[in-house]
Amino acid sequence: MAASLCRYAAAASAAACVLSVSACREKAEAHQTPLPVHTAMVQTIDVGNPAKFSASIVPNSQVDLAFQSSGYVDSIRQVPSASGAMRNIDQGDWVKKGTVLAIVRQQSYKDKLDQANAQLARAEAEHQKAKLTFDRISSLYSTQSATEPDFDSAQAQLDSTAASVSGAKAQINEAQVALDDCSLKAPFNGQVMKRAVDVGSFVGPATNGFTIADTQLVKAVFGVPDTSIARVRTGQPLTILTDAFPKPFAGRVTVISPSADPKSRVFSVEVTIPNPRSELKSGMIASLVLDGERLRQSLLAVPLSAVVRDPQSANGFAVMVVEGDAEIESTRLQSVEVGDVYGNMVAMNKGLRSGERVITTGVSLIRDADRVRVIP
Repeated sequence: MAASLCRYAAAASAAACVLSVSACREKAEAHQTPLPVHTAMVQTIDVGNPAKFSASIVPNSQVDLAFQSSGYVDSIRQVPSASGAMRNIDQGDWVKKGTVLAIVRQQSYKDKLDQANAQLARAEAEHQKAKLTFDRISSLYSTQSATEPDFDSAQAQLDSTAASVSGAKAQINEAQVALDDCSLKAPFNGQVMKRAVDVGSFVGPATNGFTIADTQLVKAVFGVPDTSIARVRTGQPLTILTDAFPKPFAGRVTVISPSADPKSRVFSVEVTIPNPRSELKSGMIASLVLDGERLRQSLLAVPLSAVVRDPQSANGFAVMVVEGDAEIESTRLQSVEVGDVYGNMVAMNKGLRSGERVITTGVSLIRDADRVRVIP
């Protein structure tokens, strides 16, 4: 009887442990937060289509104009509005180099300049007096009618007043620069991208007032994988296409990044395009084709960002496949054999089927069998 009770107690204790471990596991799984991810479908690339690269249009140069002098904004440049009335200059307006965009209240800076001019006048008067005294003492000293200490004192007074004149002139230059800095001017011909101040705004040194961009030339910036970078060279002519305009735009390659981006594994390339009519706007999406590059027949492909190193094979590659159709889905690490790279896509020779979904963001942070939430 005692032995039976012991066996029963042991069995009950074991069952309690199993239930406890199971409950802990369920609790841990319940508290596991699904990771938000983006996905892309495994797709088939059609025969004969050129490999297109997506590019972003950016200004040739863009600068933030900051104030040098502090104070309240007294005025902002006025331009005619669509109704004919005058308005403050704003984003989209074109300005020429040297145009005064805003002026900080100048009275205190003018007063400082007047004070510096008055100080210079006093210093010059004292210097002139010291010079006359020095000339007189020098003449007397040459005839031994004045002592050497008298001569040294006159020389020291002359040097001191000359230094005062130089200091006063420096103060005038400083006050004049501060007064000039009350006017915020356009450093080149360009388009106002942003205005950050209004009349009455208090500004100080480094306060950003305007953002101006040179849009007479724009750049199409895109990424090229290492398998295609040999096709790109500085000065190479390329044709840029946009959805906004039916006509193509001609440009030339001006910058090729010397190293690939560590995350996307592509090289940044810039194509400079003349834009005299300001048709191409900053932020537009464009596309282009590298000469001579064509896709092969019936290739399965995924975005480059979906491919990671296979943890089970030192020289292999893998992708994370999303499985399920509920709000919370699971992942599966799938080893793949990759092919050539075409634009921003890489061919899948083995391991995937058309229609499967692969994770494209944060792949390196996700493990096999993790729970994820797909976001649009």
